[in-house]
Amino acid sequence: MPVPALLFPADPLNPRRPDPHYTWEARLLRELGGEYHLVDHDALLAGRAEEAVRRVPSDCGALWYRGWMLPSSDYAAFARALAGRGATLLTSAAGYASAHELPGWYGVFEGATPSSVWIPVPARVGGAAGEAFGAAGGAAGGATGGAAAPCQGELADAVARLGGRGPAVVKDYVKSRKEAWHEACYVPELADLAAVGRVVERFVELQGEYLAGGVVLRRYEEFARTTAGRPEGGGSAGGRPAVGRSTGGRPAARARRTVEARVWWLDGEPVLVGPHPDTPDHPAEPDLTEVRPLVRALGCRFVTTDLADRADGSGWRVVEVGDGQVSDLPRGVDASGLLSSLIAT
Repeated sequence: MPVPALLFPADPLNPRRPDPHYTWEARLLRELGGEYHLVDHDALLAGRAEEAVRRVPSDCGALWYRGWMLPSSDYAAFARALAGRGATLLTSAAGYASAHELPGWYGVFEGATPSSVWIPVPARVGGAAGEAFGAAGGAAGGATGGAAAPCQGELADAVARLGGRGPAVVKDYVKSRKEAWHEACYVPELADLAAVGRVVERFVELQGEYLAGGVVLRRYEEFARTTAGRPEGGGSAGGRPAVGRSTGGRPAARARRTVEARVWWLDGEPVLVGPHPDTPDHPAEPDLTEVRPLVRALGCRFVTTDLADRADGSGWRVVEVGDGQVSDLPRGVDASGLLSSLIAT
């Protein structure tokens, strides 16, 4: 049976080679005996999926993607374009959305992750965002084209569903703005609806056309942190930064960060446990006893879980779940076992 190949985004300046961010993965894959093909990520985001996959050989069989994040609607178009060439993504469009977007995985992990509520934000098609994302706008997880923030009534209802009081974190279905902690991420007190509205409005403004799906309010929990420097904010229940060319501003150089572990799962088994890309020099050894059955219950083949230990030492929590195809690897990690597992499926 032929082994799966991997798809990497092409270098925008030289489409015959992988994007520089993925060059080392592509080189390691070749050393392990694997094969890869290149796709045009910018064309995928522009709604030109057939053009994006034109360098993928016809009838090449099963494929994994390893690249920048895609809105779920663009991933679905990606899968269809590959199917038209006789190729199959081993993560289906439905599976990608389930692992990539918080509403897709939250029901399975509820209780093991900070309590969350969300408000879908309708897409706006047209203008610069409509041109940038083409037909991708409109689906959950797609670009919203500079959508308006939820109204005060919607926020009040969401706050009530989250318990009405206490601190929270604002994010969308995929990521937060942790680099703008006090401005567009952290809400000190949910009962202060005016403050909630200000943070949410600023978050939506900063996300702009890249806001994914809607606005999420997530209960704040305090996690163990690095010891260097002074904290920029408290522990975070928010999402990881997007794996992409534009991830917003940079945190303060010596800001304390939540120490997280990133666990890579393939068919319900952990194939790599390492530090989070935000804290690559702070390895962690999470207890996976409670997480393993939840990953299996989610039913997605290739996923990641970001885990953090509570500051009071009371146990590990799931900070985020992600699709393994678009989750970043920390620098210096040995990914040979992960890549070997992917091409052995």
